[in-house]
Order: sequence, then structure tokens, then C-alpha cells
Amino acid sequence: MDLTTIASALVPTALLIGFGAALRRLGGFGEPFWTGVEGLTYNFLLPALFIVTLARADFGSVQVGLMALVLAATTLVGASVTTLLRRVASHDGPAFTSVFQGAIRFNNYVGLVIASALFGQQGVALAAFANAVLVPIVNVLSTFVLAKHGHAEMRGLRVLKAIATNPLVVSCLIGLGLNLLREPTAALPAGPVPAAVLGVAASTLSILGQAALPIGLLCVGSGLQRPEGGRQARSITVSTVLRLLVMPATALALVHLTGLRGDAAVVSLVFLSLPTASSAYVLARRLGGDAPLMASITAVQTGIALLTVPVWMLLGQAYA
Repeated sequence: MDLTTIASALVPTALLIGFGAALRRLGGFGEPFWTGVEGLTYNFLLPALFIVTLARADFGSVQVGLMALVLAATTLVGASVTTLLRRVASHDGPAFTSVFQGAIRFNNYVGLVIASALFGQQGVALAAFANAVLVPIVNVLSTFVLAKHGHAEMRGLRVLKAIATNPLVVSCLIGLGLNLLREPTAALPAGPVPAAVLGVAASTLSILGQAALPIGLLCVGSGLQRPEGGRQARSITVSTVLRLLVMPATALALVHLTGLRGDAAVVSLVFLSLPTASSAYVLARRLGGDAPLMASITAVQTGIALLTVPVWMLLGQAYA
């Protein structure tokens, strides 16, 4: 993997994000339009991509156990360090929730596009597996932190419901379940659902999934907002350093210690070096976090990540 390969993965990503920002500001597409498109992508297009990709993926030659360990352990370390820095990083509870989300959440769309550009369909499968590991963890942690420190009142069953009904969590579980059942069912007699029906369903989900990446990147661009100054600066700085430096450095150390190699190592490092997700703003707005601060963190991290992600990709390749 050389600089040309990295550029071919990152430049189209940056251009689509920029195009989304331009459409939001100059194209006459207002807040209701982007809210609807974001909901469509998050609730239907991306889950369709996850289900199809995970169901069809061949993980036989991939160190999935080590990959899951690196992804999960790095995220838990990042969450712990962020919690320890709570008083340094934020001035109140809602602000801390934004710092926390900024430190541990990742941009699914950008990660999927980069992995696909680097490794083709195998990269998409590895990216989907990374999502299957990370999405439940970051959503559980983020929801609990918002429930404890946010403005909104969330307790008990509301917290569990928010986690259990997350479309990304559900779609990852469905995709992995279908993957596990794929080989055994090949030897079974025909079931009550005709193969033609299953084929049509898979093709439909595949078409929906293909739309997830470009539309998702446009949504990322549309959600970027100019950072505010003042007391936000310290929170933005701490969250950005944790997300773009501490998290990938931890991941690189774990890749070295565990012996994770190959494409799985690179994809793991890519996902753990990505800027925070634009959906973090939506979650902050819905669950009582500091939404303006979250928007500023997202904007700053997305810009800086264009410089830091290639470095971590090259370091990951050195170990792969």
C-alpha cells in the first residue's frame, strides 16, 4: 500500500464530504431534507449493507478473534481514559457526554469507503465485521454516559431499549447470524422459503446497501458546522487528541502485542483512527447532550483526520 493507494481512498471521500457541505449551504437543501436523508441512511441503507456484507463474508482466513480483541480493548481503554479526564475535558455533564462520544465513536461511512478502496470486497467484509464489534460497544457506552450525565432523563428500560433497537446493532447481529447459518443450511433440504425469494431479498438489500456509502458521506458533509470558540476549545482539543492520537496509538500497540496481521490489522487501525461519527450529534440532541459542542468536535476531527488517518494507515501496513 503506497501513497497513491491511500490518496485514491481518501481523496474521493473528502470530495464527497465537501460536496455534502456545499449542497447544504448552497444547494437549497434545508434541515428537513438532510434529517430525512440521514434517517433513511442510518435506519435502512447502512443496515442493508451490513446484513448483506456480513452474511456473504468469508472470514475463514481472517484472524477475527484477534481483530475483535484489538477493536474492543482499544475502545474500552479510550473510554476509561476519557472518563479519567472528565474534569479536565469538560465544564459540565452534557459537555462531557460530547467529549466522550467524540473520543470513542467513529464514522462508519468513511471507514467503509476507505476499506473498500484499499481491499475491495474483502475490505467491505472486514469493515462490516469491525462495525459488528464496535457499534454495540460504542452505543452501549455512549447511551449510558448520556443517561447519566445528559439533560434528558433516561433510566433502566429506556436505556436498554435505546441499545436493543439501534438499527446498526440489530443489522450486525442479523448479518453475523446469517453468516453462521450459511454453511450448515447448504446441506439441509429446501425450507419453506423458496430460494428465488431469498435471492430477490438479497439482491434488494444489496442495491440498498450500495447507496449507503455515497449518501452517508454527503450527510457527513452536510452536518459539519463551524467550531465555536471560548470554553469549547479545551473540550474539543481533549476529545480530538484522544480520538485521533491516543486511540490509534493504543490500537497499534495491541496489533503488535497480539500478532494481528494482514488486511485485518490495517482495517482495524483505520477504524480506530477515524474521526467521530456525525450521528453523535443526533444522539446528543435526542438524549440531552451538548449538541453544539458535539457538532464542533465533529467538524474539527473530520478536518484533522485527513492528515492523521494516512499516517496510521501507513503504520498499520508496516505491521501487516
